[in-house]
Amino acid sequence: MAEFPTEREVFSKPKVELHVHLDGAIRVQTILDVAKRRGIHLPAKTVEEMKQNIILHEPGTLTSFLEKFNEYMHVIAGDREAIKRMAYEFVEDKAKEGVIYVEVRYSPHLLANAEVNPIPWNQAEGDLSPDEVVRLVNEGLSEGERAFNIKARSILCCMRHMPNWSMDIVELCKKYKDNGVVAIDLAGDESLNCKANPEHRMAYEEAVRCGIHRTVHAGEVGPATVVREAVEVLKAERIGHGYSTPKDPTLYKQLLDQNMHFEVCPISSKFTGACNSDFSTHPIIKFRQDKANYSLNTDDPLIFNSTLQLDYNIAHKYMGFTEDEFKRLNIKSAESSFLPEKEKEELLNRLYEAYEMIQSTAF
Repeated sequence: MAEFPTEREVFSKPKVELHVHLDGAIRVQTILDVAKRRGIHLPAKTVEEMKQNIILHEPGTLTSFLEKFNEYMHVIAGDREAIKRMAYEFVEDKAKEGVIYVEVRYSPHLLANAEVNPIPWNQAEGDLSPDEVVRLVNEGLSEGERAFNIKARSILCCMRHMPNWSMDIVELCKKYKDNGVVAIDLAGDESLNCKANPEHRMAYEEAVRCGIHRTVHAGEVGPATVVREAVEVLKAERIGHGYSTPKDPTLYKQLLDQNMHFEVCPISSKFTGACNSDFSTHPIIKFRQDKANYSLNTDDPLIFNSTLQLDYNIAHKYMGFTEDEFKRLNIKSAESSFLPEKEKEELLNRLYEAYEMIQSTAF
């Protein structure tokens, strides 16, 4: 990370974040504390030692990035106290970064040890179901909201390699639709599972039928055809990453015309092999030049040893982003959030006021 700019904060005004994974944003100290309490042996005793194991130090592939979760997920999964603490601390960390609204995503099944097949992370079967995971995360987020004056909502992830979980996910989205959960997502290793399984498609059809909002990881490391499938088959309202979209000019123009929102993550894209590590040639620059609808996000700050401000610094230093563009993209993020209309309007007004703009002059 030495080459990343660490100078002054380039955008200190309120921000919106739409693409960040809860299990990729855990505090390392929390992992160590929970391991000690549960008697789980870790190969490291200190935060710095543990970070060396977890952090990606060099650009790699999406697959090598995902393998990093093996270092610590077995510590958190299946533990009620840890899951609620993780959610609460996440909200505190985002508030410190100046975020006033965040949508955080996770797979409830990957944190459970009951009513899930197979049980993840080589855990013994326990009594923590995906449903209860969602309830615990909601509690942690809600307590964090009250403590830190920030609004936090969650998105539940289907996993590309586990299609048998997807109908469970949409049912959980329906159950908690009015209690913190705002959307469904499809995540996982796009490089190994490019085409959505029929069970994923069924889950998204049910989401459409029930008015559940939809986002899909697509075009991160996969071709533009994955983005097309996300939009045309899964009826995605937002695209996670989407860097390959401009390689299909017809699709790209169509999505620009539709005001499709792209959840972009600059630092992440370098380490997952999604884009050339030269930030000055990043696809996000084209999005900016074409006035696309997009947000700036951290994705998995634990594994990238990053913060939201680092992503803003990268965009400023290497991609030519100005304060006006940061304001624009945050307003676009708020407009593209999955909040109900009244709450969305309140969020937008809060941004307009903080940015000293009136709505009629907004971008």
